[in-house]
Amino acid sequence: MAHVRLFKHYLHLPFVLLGLIDLVVLVFSCSLAVFFRFFGDADFFSAHLGFVFPSLIVFSAVNLLVMMALGVYQASIEEGMSGMMLRTIMAMILSIPVSGFAYFVASEWFWYLGSFGLLSSATVLSIFCLGISRVLFFAVAGKARFKRRVVVLGAGHQAKQLLQDLTTPFNRKGFTLDGFIPMPDEAVVVDAEHLINLPASLHEYVMRHPVREIVVAVDDRRRGLPMDDLLECKMAGVTIIDGINFYERESRKVALEMLTRGWLVFSDGYTFSAIYGIGKRVLDIFTAALLLVLTFPIMLLTVLAIKLEDGFSAPVIYSQERVGLNNRLFRVHKFRSMVLDAEKNGAVWAKKNDSRVTKVGDLIRRVRIDELPQIFNVLNGSMAFVGPRPERPVFVERLAEAIPFYSERHRVKPGLTGWAQLCFAYADSEEDTREKLRYDLYYIKNQSLLLDLLIVIQTVEVVLFKKGSR
Repeated sequence: MAHVRLFKHYLHLPFVLLGLIDLVVLVFSCSLAVFFRFFGDADFFSAHLGFVFPSLIVFSAVNLLVMMALGVYQASIEEGMSGMMLRTIMAMILSIPVSGFAYFVASEWFWYLGSFGLLSSATVLSIFCLGISRVLFFAVAGKARFKRRVVVLGAGHQAKQLLQDLTTPFNRKGFTLDGFIPMPDEAVVVDAEHLINLPASLHEYVMRHPVREIVVAVDDRRRGLPMDDLLECKMAGVTIIDGINFYERESRKVALEMLTRGWLVFSDGYTFSAIYGIGKRVLDIFTAALLLVLTFPIMLLTVLAIKLEDGFSAPVIYSQERVGLNNRLFRVHKFRSMVLDAEKNGAVWAKKNDSRVTKVGDLIRRVRIDELPQIFNVLNGSMAFVGPRPERPVFVERLAEAIPFYSERHRVKPGLTGWAQLCFAYADSEEDTREKLRYDLYYIKNQSLLLDLLIVIQTVEVVLFKKGSR
């Protein structure tokens, strides 16, 4: 099984296993560092393990969270082992002061274990052990070990959409594709090189090949499906999955072109509970307040920089009308990053190398400092910390006419950060907005506190590596 579903969100199984292995390795490495620095005797160390163990967990948990925040596990696919280890080293160096602070505010025993010398030794040892364990993990598991072998039933427009959109290594990390089986009376639009000509029946093909999953991507099911064959395959242990659900699981976005209102009605998502609403609001207030405390000095420096560039009479904050929950309008606040008369000719998309952006504005946009005043939008409840980014009414009206289901993104509060911001670059065109909507609908369908926490943690990578900023 290539994926596990936890609180409605799909997690890639190798990432989960590797994260658990990393946690064990971190505990082991920190234990060795503590043993050689303070004990040196196995019996004496084991007798005091109850005192030491909380420190080991704090060290390991902090490092694992920072590694997640820097996209260490995704880097294994996009950048290879070298990129993964470089990010790991960066994450563990950043974790040293965080772990030290945690020990400092804890008990006296924690404080002794939080010395810079011990944390440095534990970090170096952990990097060495993590490198060995990961090489062994990928050598034993292999790239194809956790991948399902998949065949697609259908070769029409839905099937071609799957072929076009699930081509990147990141989207193909959970499966290998045998090919597409055309249906009788269905227009074939998939290229011939990807087609499978069945020798006899679908069931016979599956028995001859180690296919573990059949994806049903037929344009018109009213013309009939080989139900007897599909039942035989299912009884033989082969998974049968709808094309839309397969697309969602593998790409972490919704197949907009395949979407129907009927699927939205009968799908297992888009449900909200009062408990989740309360938990989300608590998370909003906590994360926004923490971010306000951490970034307050940066905000003061930003105010000073804007004043120095444009004059002390120039406005610092730029307020703009946006569309929020249930299509209600509200005003979003940002540090002004453009010249004063930037929209004298009307609203236009922001674009790369925009001449309207000031020198200070270019800097604060690159590191997303211009968005920080929206913390107050989160605190007053007009925005959430996590959710689809709010858009301007003039663009919403235009996009709702051009893109199906665009208005559905207003079923939840807009956010300071979101799933689309993690997965896709800045949208500066209608086609980019269509792509981001796929991710927004995935978030709305599968939202949970776990997904919100993952987005908050991984937003650090977006800021540090400038993903999506413009």
